[in-house]
This record gives sequence, structure tokens and C-alpha cells, in this order.
Amino acid sequence: MLRAFSTAATGMSAQQMMVDVTANNLANINTTGFKRSQIGFQDLLYVKMREFGTEVSSGVKSPGGLEVGSGVRAASTIKVFTGGELINTGRSLDIAINGDGFLQVTMPDGNIKYTRDGSLQINANGQLVTQSGFTTVPAISISSDAVSVDIEKDGGVNVTDSSGSQSVVGTIQLARFPNPSGLSSEGDNLLAQTEASGTPTTGTAGESGFGSIQATFLEKSNVQMVTELVNLITAQRAYEVSSRTIKAGDEMLRNAIQIASF
Repeated sequence: MLRAFSTAATGMSAQQMMVDVTANNLANINTTGFKRSQIGFQDLLYVKMREFGTEVSSGVKSPGGLEVGSGVRAASTIKVFTGGELINTGRSLDIAINGDGFLQVTMPDGNIKYTRDGSLQINANGQLVTQSGFTTVPAISISSDAVSVDIEKDGGVNVTDSSGSQSVVGTIQLARFPNPSGLSSEGDNLLAQTEASGTPTTGTAGESGFGSIQATFLEKSNVQMVTELVNLITAQRAYEVSSRTIKAGDEMLRNAIQIASF
């Protein structure tokens, strides 16, 4: 009877984690370039009361066994990198990656991190940066006399100066990972390389499997509200059933105590 209490408790804890993940997905439904997470579960160890194939009589073996599980645990959260909807902003420094790849940015400590958020800006030093102020890799500088900035599908940054002459001041490179779901979420729309993600490969947008760059567009979150609400309802009902299991076990234990007291 007491085993049912602990088993049901693991179920309640797991569904609470699912609600937490779903809540984060819904909270970021309007976050540029955000990728939803889904949670994976694993069953816990089993108590084997009778081994499978145990000999029940001379020359006769049982076709089954007897085992009782110990519950469930949250095993991992996996990012889903399906593409989000591309929306036209009309802003020349806004870019979206149409396909595979990440923008690279340099952190203050020199480390490189990765993002799908293409809301680029020009800082006070004329450098191309993200909306959080992190410079792109490779670093690209825009002169102060630039009249317009155009970003091509291959990441080339074209600048038109006050005299009307055009020049390419740099190329935005993309990075790919063997296992993008292994990237670590760092906040600020940034992802960090891990042992699970593998080593990144860099290249030119539109070539060798890299996605192309769409200027004047931004990639919306790939969170689907209907899917998340269904997950939320499913987790809530599973949580309720687990709590009822504890209640049923409590009532059975109370009845057993009352019977024993007679």
C-alpha cells in the first residue's frame, strides 16, 4: 500500500514538471526565434517479485513474471527546431534564417554563443549587434556616413554611403550543430554549445545545407498555442489521477487499520 503513495507522488512531480515546461513555452509564444521544448519521461526501477520464465513445476516454466514499477521521472527536455513563421517587418536590419543554422555572437568574456533572433542593430561604435548588444561573428562595422544597409541571402552586408557608392563590408556566417537539441538555453535568446550538441560547423548562408537569410523578416516562435493547451490539460488530468491514487490508497489503509483494531 505504501508503495502506491511514493509511485503516485513521482507521477505528480513529473506532471508538475510538464506544466512548468508548457508554461515556459506559452510565455515565449511571441519571443523572436524561440524554439519550444518538450519533456521526455522514463519509468523507474521495477520490483521483481517473480522472475520471468521461473519454473513453476517440473519442466514447466511460467510464460510471464511478476513485477511492480516504482513510478516515473522527467528524463530530459528536448528543443524542437521546426521553423517558425516568418513575418515581414520592413526593417532592413531584421533578418530571419530560412532553414538550418544559427547566428553567432561574441559574449563579453570572448565566448561564442548562438541565436535565431535576427533583430540586429547598429551600436554607438558602428558595429552590427543583437538587440542585447552582443556583436555578430564575424564582427561587421558600418561607417557613420552609411545611408542604407542591405543584407543579402548569403549574409553579405551591403552599405550605400552618402555619395551613392555601394560596398560589401562583411558577411554574416551561420553555424550548424550535429545535435542542435543538445544546445543549452542561456536566456537572452542565446544558446550555448555543450558536449551533447557537438562541435559547430560554420559556413555561408544558402550553401552546403545552411539556410538562407531573409532580410526585412523575423522568425516567430514555433510554439503552437493549441498544442500547448492540450499538453497542459493532459498534464493536469494526469496530476489529478495521481492524487486520486494517493487518496484511494489512504482510504484502503484506513479501512485496514479499522478492521485490525476490532
